[in-house]
Amino acid sequence: MKTKTKNKAQDFTLVLSTDKSPKQVFEAVTDVRGWWSAKLVGNSRKKNDVFEFRYEDMRYSTQRLVEVVANKKVVWQVMDSTLTFLKKDQNEWNGTKVSFEISQNGEKTQLLFTHHGLVPGIECFEACSEGWNHYLRNSLLRLINTGKGKPD
Repeated sequence: MKTKTKNKAQDFTLVLSTDKSPKQVFEAVTDVRGWWSAKLVGNSRKKNDVFEFRYEDMRYSTQRLVEVVANKKVVWQVMDSTLTFLKKDQNEWNGTKVSFEISQNGEKTQLLFTHHGLVPGIECFEACSEGWNHYLRNSLLRLINTGKGKPD
């Protein structure tokens, strides 16, 4: 699976490409315990599911799945968040959306990840972009290709 960062929009965006099928990519994306946090509370597979992510005392967020189109798209709405490492606004993620768009691109499957609202100029942009890069490239990517991610 190849990866590249896309700078088309200000929102943090990452494009991944794989030989795996759209169904396999969709299954991995919705298995949030398998790539983001094994300690996830709640569900992350179908519309209106709500789940909570927590990393030590540094990060907390609650997401609701607001759009789920099998093998094509998943969108989370961040309902509540606290990023204690931020000095100005520890709730910067509140109201943002996270989307995973899956499409066929020739013989490859493309995954377009966008965190809508994670933009340059907000305090979390650099650290949160690094975090997403880590989880998407080193864990979700691995889950898609091998069936085993590296959550937490």
